[in-house]
Amino acid sequence: MASQLFRTKPLSLLLEEMKGENRLRRILGPVQLTALGVGAIIGTGIFILTGVAAHDRTGPALMLSFVLAGLACVFAALCYAEFASMVPVAGSAYTYAYATLGELFAWIIGWDLILEYAVGSATVAHGWSAHFQEFIPIFHEGISAIPAKIPHIFHSAPINYCVNVDLKGGCPHTGFVATGSYFDLPAVLITFILTVILVKGIKESASFNAFMVAIKLVIVLMVIGIGGYLVLTVYGTSNWHPFAPYGYTGVSFFGNTILGGHATGGEPLGMFAGAAIIFFAYIGFDSVSVHSEEAREPAKDVPVGIIASLIICTILYIAVSAVLTGMVPYKEINIDAPVVEAFKRAGLVWMQYLVAAGAMTGITSVLLVMMLSQPRVMLALGRDGLVPNSFFGDIHPKFRTPWKSTILTGLFVASMAGFIPLSILAEMTSIGTLFAFVIVCGAVMVMRRTNPNANRPFRAPFVPLVPILGILTCLLLMFSLPAENWYRLIIWLVIGFNIYFGYGRYRSVMSVGEVGSPAALAILLGALDGLVAGVATYMFMETSPSRLMYTVVAALIGIAIGVAIAFLGHSMARSGKIPPPSHPGSLAHEIKTHGVSPAGQAVGDPDAPPSSPAGDIDSRV
Repeated sequence: MASQLFRTKPLSLLLEEMKGENRLRRILGPVQLTALGVGAIIGTGIFILTGVAAHDRTGPALMLSFVLAGLACVFAALCYAEFASMVPVAGSAYTYAYATLGELFAWIIGWDLILEYAVGSATVAHGWSAHFQEFIPIFHEGISAIPAKIPHIFHSAPINYCVNVDLKGGCPHTGFVATGSYFDLPAVLITFILTVILVKGIKESASFNAFMVAIKLVIVLMVIGIGGYLVLTVYGTSNWHPFAPYGYTGVSFFGNTILGGHATGGEPLGMFAGAAIIFFAYIGFDSVSVHSEEAREPAKDVPVGIIASLIICTILYIAVSAVLTGMVPYKEINIDAPVVEAFKRAGLVWMQYLVAAGAMTGITSVLLVMMLSQPRVMLALGRDGLVPNSFFGDIHPKFRTPWKSTILTGLFVASMAGFIPLSILAEMTSIGTLFAFVIVCGAVMVMRRTNPNANRPFRAPFVPLVPILGILTCLLLMFSLPAENWYRLIIWLVIGFNIYFGYGRYRSVMSVGEVGSPAALAILLGALDGLVAGVATYMFMETSPSRLMYTVVAALIGIAIGVAIAFLGHSMARSGKIPPPSHPGSLAHEIKTHGVSPAGQAVGDPDAPPSSPAGDIDSRV
């Protein structure tokens, strides 16, 4: 079984798959790719996470947090750029891991990317809602029929998670606090609207995004210019003292503080902790590599898009965080709409509404790019047979987009954005992003050793130093996150293991078609499910007198589920309900021998639909 788990997908096979008809259109140039990157990066970090990080974790030292996060991103970006030029197909870190580290690692990172993009999208949708609610009074002044504010029951998520006590901010105590709302209606609505746009097509989406990026950059530059002028002439530097009220560190290991201080709930505080929280705002250059398959000249354009978007956005982040913490004392920064509230406090009402409009535009472009990227990861998983290709790999015949997985993404994101608070969502996304970067940095070193002669139009400099520094900085930031983030990540990955071992490994295009004894797999899954269920229950039932009993029961249920999945997957594979690959271990053979049908299957494949041509076809595009 071990050899199957670590089988790699040859680079030649990845490139061969690109010659089929079931591929995405190559229409994106370097400017559009850079705009996609800037669209994903600028928005979340500036308009949302600056408030969360400065208020709860760093104070004015947020400027250094962005420097640290940007430094970690430089190392990861160079590794991404090398892979994106070598393997210009959909899937990003997932595809890179499949070519280097093996199928199991590829599945882990692909499953993690789903969490990363989905939770990131939900975080951004929440921020869009907060800024929309800041902006809506201007409509009320013009049209009285429009309400001055959203009804409280549709105002936000039903709960909030408070790191510190803040009576004005709705945090009478630390931990979970009820908000009195049912769900966040604006966040749900914007998610559904963008889902429709994304189903329509990548070209329309990219053009729409480029327009929003242009508006957003103008607003951001105005914030820096006008806010900087106010800091120099009105506020001075008094709000920058103390510069690092929470310290310059903030590193913990599963809840145990190693460096720096910690909040009442045990969350690490300091400059490192702030960098970990805001790190997911740099997810933009990752999304550029996801769209390599749609780039006109991916070997040249994708590295340019990755590095250019990262440099532009890091400079803007540092400038805006300096302006924000200079205008408002860090303890008084609004968490939901920090930049808008800063100009409201300054009495610049016109700038308040202009920034709110720019923030809504910017955050919309972030949400667009993130929701654009997740279905492409699902598409890659579907092509490889790790999830049902008939659903996740289905390309719309007219729009040429993965429409089914795009709709599923919209439903998933809307559910989280409507019911989970921002403070939890932001941390969940950061750990997923950092984990993906660690895998990519490691994969570059592996690929240099296993495929030293492969064509590399772009080469990351100073290998292995750059990948090693990328791994170390990302791990440092991962350990600067609260322990709960590790637990959520582990639970998510265990759910993924159940799907992979129960379905994916039997249906993989790299499968050798062998179905051995499920005993070892049953022991593995049973142990994993039981351990995770038991630990999660033990933590959740912390104050219950029956804590131990509930823990044992949950662990036994987890063991039973893991064993059942192992035997059920084995039984379905042997009975043919999970059909094996048509030509075990060689999708390349199918493509080379039969060509590819318009529906994406190799001609002559028993799984191909009746409409597929019976003879050889030209599979070139």
